[in-house]
Amino acid sequence: MKRLSSAAIREQFLRFFEERGHVRVPSSSLIPGNDPTLLFTNSGMVQFKDTFLGLEQRPYTRATTAQKCLRVSGKHNDLEEVGPSPRHHTFFEMLGNFSFGDYFKAEAIPMAWELLTKVFDLPVERLWFTVFEGDDEVPPDDEAAQIWVAAGADPERVLRFGRKDNFWVMADTGPCGPCSEITIFIGDDLKEMSAKGVNSDDPNYVEIWNNVFMQFERSTMQPLHRPSVDTGMGLERMAMVMQGVHSTYDTDLFIPLIERQLALLGADEATYRAHVAPFRAVADHSRAVAFLIADGVLPGNTGRSYVLRRILRRAVYQGRTVGFEKPFLADVAAVVIEQMGAVYPELRERADFILETVDLEERQFLRTLSGGVSILKSVIERVRAVGGTVIPGDDAFTLKDTYGFPLDLTQKIAAEHGLTVDEAGYERRMEEQRARGRRAAQFKRAADAEAWADIDLPPTRFTGYLGVSGSGTVQALIVAGDQVAEAVAGQQVQIALDSTPFYAESGGQIGDTGVLIGPRGRARIDDVQRPVPGVIVHYGVVEEGAIAVYETVEAQVDSARRAAIMRSHTATHLLHRALRDVLGEHAAQAGSLVAPDRLRFDFTHTRPVTPEQLREIERRVNAWIRADTPVAWQELPYQAALEAGAIALFGEKYGDVVRMVTIGCVNGNDALSPAAIAERQRAGFRMCSRELCGGTHVGRSGEIGLFRIVAESSVAAGVRRIEALTGAEAEQWVDAQIATLHNIAARVGAPPSQLGERIEALLAELKQRQRALDELHARQARSNLEGLLANVQAVGDIRFLAAQVEAPDTAHLREMGDWLRDKLGSGVVVLAAVIDGKAQILAMATPDLAGKRIHAGNLVKALAPIVGGSGGGRPDMAQAGGREVAHIPAALEHVAAALAAQAGG
Repeated sequence: MKRLSSAAIREQFLRFFEERGHVRVPSSSLIPGNDPTLLFTNSGMVQFKDTFLGLEQRPYTRATTAQKCLRVSGKHNDLEEVGPSPRHHTFFEMLGNFSFGDYFKAEAIPMAWELLTKVFDLPVERLWFTVFEGDDEVPPDDEAAQIWVAAGADPERVLRFGRKDNFWVMADTGPCGPCSEITIFIGDDLKEMSAKGVNSDDPNYVEIWNNVFMQFERSTMQPLHRPSVDTGMGLERMAMVMQGVHSTYDTDLFIPLIERQLALLGADEATYRAHVAPFRAVADHSRAVAFLIADGVLPGNTGRSYVLRRILRRAVYQGRTVGFEKPFLADVAAVVIEQMGAVYPELRERADFILETVDLEERQFLRTLSGGVSILKSVIERVRAVGGTVIPGDDAFTLKDTYGFPLDLTQKIAAEHGLTVDEAGYERRMEEQRARGRRAAQFKRAADAEAWADIDLPPTRFTGYLGVSGSGTVQALIVAGDQVAEAVAGQQVQIALDSTPFYAESGGQIGDTGVLIGPRGRARIDDVQRPVPGVIVHYGVVEEGAIAVYETVEAQVDSARRAAIMRSHTATHLLHRALRDVLGEHAAQAGSLVAPDRLRFDFTHTRPVTPEQLREIERRVNAWIRADTPVAWQELPYQAALEAGAIALFGEKYGDVVRMVTIGCVNGNDALSPAAIAERQRAGFRMCSRELCGGTHVGRSGEIGLFRIVAESSVAAGVRRIEALTGAEAEQWVDAQIATLHNIAARVGAPPSQLGERIEALLAELKQRQRALDELHARQARSNLEGLLANVQAVGDIRFLAAQVEAPDTAHLREMGDWLRDKLGSGVVVLAAVIDGKAQILAMATPDLAGKRIHAGNLVKALAPIVGGSGGGRPDMAQAGGREVAHIPAALEHVAAALAAQAGG
């Protein structure tokens, strides 16, 4: 058997199938495009799902890929298994070959045999093959068994299994069929090999490849007209086999990551062998973290972002168990980028941002980790004190919600103390939180999608790139959730046409508005959506007469509004390019809103954009606008667009043919007027933007008119937002700023050109007066406090002062207490005040008493219930708060008794 590196295995697999007519298709993103059923891409066939379902056509019928995948749930993918198990991972690579109605078993099996036994030179005597044994619904797959034997397999090592192991189903509908798995025995002694080990938990038997033969339609179990093939070979497992080891973590995919950890710790091989699980977990998680961030996922509290945060924080916690006290994970992630950046260039392109994001998230977690662990230990002590064995779900939820502790981290720490966690209670609280966050609009959109999904309509032809008016035939109408033949005046209606110039909300650009005019009526259109793929639906109200199915209507888009939207949309492209130029290529689009009156652009960046950077971004966009560069678009193959430098957005699904919007630079050559070239020279940068985009745009950048940034803020961890205006809206904003400037100048008695100096002078004067006022208040306060010293009382030989005072906040209350305690020399000071509508009590003891005869914390604990609250603190100083401000005098009267109780003890 050959000894191949993981890189060689990957390349030889892809080249083998390329040489046999397969197109090498790049890996899709870990974020499945337009597939709400999947959180992450979890297999090689995900990017081809619509192709297998017949919903899209590709210009090839054979494909091969090395697909990056992520699994964090399901069989063998629980996070707790990653590390202790020698072969479980979150991130992994799936090698695959696919046939879309081209070849089938007769070709797929011999190719698999040739690759395994001739190219990879796997020992035939160690290979096992499984096929479907058949049941009442599907006959046995004798065909596959016979082909394996004809290819060279020993008939005794072609085994038959049931649906659990050898039948593949995508969903309740769609293609399905038997599968044939290849397993290899990696034990040392061939005499111990037997059929019983296949599909068992015996670690000496490794499933390395699965060939799925899609030949039935799931709902009817009738044969498909064009059966297809989908295969998957795990690169990590294949590397383990071909490198002669029994753990994927001992392959060249993971050894460099483990070695980096040891180097950072200054540890040796013995340290690793003594703590295998955490080192492996960090190695695995660093890969998942790097690839997720490269694909546009950022740490957060929901969905994919929460999964990333959970994985990253688990890696950090595992690192702490082996001795890491300072941030380290970015150093390990750097090895992932170095090791795999050549195959997955997005790692190198976003390297700085990946490492910065990892470091910031780790530092943030370390700041909260100690506090969270302390809270959890208190919970554990409380549970143990009453003889319990389960941490309540409410506490687990609080740890997650307040301290960012994932449930599995709470479970891990609890398990170390012999406890479990009430998962049902935790999930109940999580669901309550999720329910509060749902919006009614989401339910409306889901209902609309369900209604239109029941109507079988062909895709709508969009003509809006060429104009804002046109005609179309009404294909369907929905009123109040029901399909109708006619909608009459006053009714809210949803209308689908066979052809329309109306743009449906997509890619951040909001839907068009306008009117539909038919032979018998007119409808005002207020929104346009795609409730189901390909079908454009106009939402509005019938204003006059009636609109009926099969009538031809004139569709007229509000042209002024569309023009304003186009100005905003083209401006977002210029802004995106300027952000990448000024901040770095990591500043990728993370969301947008393109509206007629404003634009909003979210992008990945870990710190606030400085005023200087904002000015430079704005300067670049406006220079582009003044250059009046052309805005063009063309349709071309996806890969060709990427090679031309087009920006593809993370998480978006693109077909094989895409629409590329180019501003200022066409086909690699500047297409600028002399004036535009001069403007570019003055600006000092190249004017060229390329993005994959289906939206509508102006014809030349000069039509935007003016671009102004009005706000920059944070919207999530690692995501910033810029809000901006264009055209007339930007002009009005500038006019308003100038008017405000003149108004302020007039009010302070200075011309606008001298406004800065005048404000500085006024601020200096105000500061001087504030200092004088503070000094006056301080003298007055000291005078009042000195008067309180006449009210000192005693309990035995302990002097004390108990008084109600006025204080704006607790800081001033403590200052008063400090001053009185110093003046008292030896004794106790108890002050009470009403702050923000609540009772606040402060107790202080001088050093000669604190912790010896008097404990200030115990003192406030005795007083707090009187004002309806609680509190505590150190022996020398403690605070309490309560709701019952009217009971403050009673609390102060109780000071003597509380001191007597302590002193007497």
